[in-house]
Amino acid sequence: MAEHDIAGTPADKRGHIEPGMSSRSVAVIGAGWAGCSAAVELAQAGYKVTLLEAARTLGGRARRVDTDRAQLDNGQHILLGAYSEALRLMKLTGVDREQALLTLPLQMRYPPDTNGMDFVAPALPLPAPLHLLAALLKAKGLTREDKLSLARFSTAARWMGWRLNTDCSVSELLERFDQTERLTRLMWRPLCLAALNTPPERASAQVFLNVLRDSLGAKRRASDMLLPRADLSKLFPEAAAAHVDAHGGSVRCGAKVQAIHSIESRLWQLDISGSAVGGTWSTYFSGVVIATGASQAATLLHDIAAQDTSQLCSQLTAFEPEAITTVYLQYDAGLRLELPFYALQDDPYSHHYGQFVFDRGQLDASQAGLLAVIISASGPAAAQPQELLAEAVAVQLAVDFQRPELGRPAWFKVITEKRATYACTPGLVRPDNATGLPGLVLAGDYTAGDYPATLESAVRSGVAAARLLQRNTVQ
Repeated sequence: MAEHDIAGTPADKRGHIEPGMSSRSVAVIGAGWAGCSAAVELAQAGYKVTLLEAARTLGGRARRVDTDRAQLDNGQHILLGAYSEALRLMKLTGVDREQALLTLPLQMRYPPDTNGMDFVAPALPLPAPLHLLAALLKAKGLTREDKLSLARFSTAARWMGWRLNTDCSVSELLERFDQTERLTRLMWRPLCLAALNTPPERASAQVFLNVLRDSLGAKRRASDMLLPRADLSKLFPEAAAAHVDAHGGSVRCGAKVQAIHSIESRLWQLDISGSAVGGTWSTYFSGVVIATGASQAATLLHDIAAQDTSQLCSQLTAFEPEAITTVYLQYDAGLRLELPFYALQDDPYSHHYGQFVFDRGQLDASQAGLLAVIISASGPAAAQPQELLAEAVAVQLAVDFQRPELGRPAWFKVITEKRATYACTPGLVRPDNATGLPGLVLAGDYTAGDYPATLESAVRSGVAAARLLQRNTVQ
């Protein structure tokens, strides 16, 4: 195995560390949103950062995908105004929020004449919970009983401090607070699927409450919905990579870490291979952030002989994956929906799979006529042939919007991220950022935190990992 200096501490031919080299060289393994966040924090703190990504594109499970038709995302995301860390790091890396994100008030709006609902928070900066009350008073498609049900739930949750003594499923929570069937179907179920990517029958009520606390229960600006105008790689990961470069670090795509070894003097050896380096080499760092998926992190940790990591590895391999499918449908460039996005009533028994549809042309003019339909917790739907799924989704749009032309797209593309998130179930134990090994930390949306597997959760984990590493590495 050849030994080269990529950005860490080099080794001599005998494999020993040369004295006097920098103890502030750190590696971040994985350039998803967690890894990019950790890299930015560490670079900002003066560390020499090497960001290593096995794939060719930055972003991990929230990235740009180059297809034979167009550049698409592997999933449509909505950020919230409450995503303080994601917005902070985007600003730090030079991302213009107004250009990168379309800001909309909190809303749940269905196509007209579908027996849905129309719920929109007012644009006025009302303090919580007045913005929710105003939205309720103006809401269409909800009966008086539905509105009282929502108000009762919100008041009780606020009184409880958005905390449960014992976690349960979202369905159990809604039953406990006598939520109406219609409100559950039109608001709570789609919100749960969108936020936790887990059906309410299996989803954690406590994590769901955490999300509601920062949306329905927060000030209006915190509850704003932010729709990316740029592709997901450009939205933050590519800006983060440029920030690392500008601060003396380096970014390597096509560089896969095969193994991590504990070396004397609190140093770590990484064995790396990939097309970006034309072979395999080893290099050394004073600190390492593992920001891969949970199962890949377990594989890397399992082979470290310095300490028993079996309990941590068991936690990392216990996550149950949940898929997200995005069905892209391209129409004539002149096609446009009245709103940038709508909620849809999913009913797999009627072959209605989509839960939200986004008019990409209203977010990015170069994608005029392109609609993106999201199917969360999409395992059963994704198991179908792509042609049949795309046809079913197109028919669903044509029926819901009463526009026959929506049933005849010019082309379609189905993208399924099979491990988009983990099933966010009641009482799920998520590992800490600390591994118990000096100078080695974890980052990922699966680590302990208030939020489910969201972009904000990934960013917060990356920031926490970076700060933990700063405390633990040799200065």
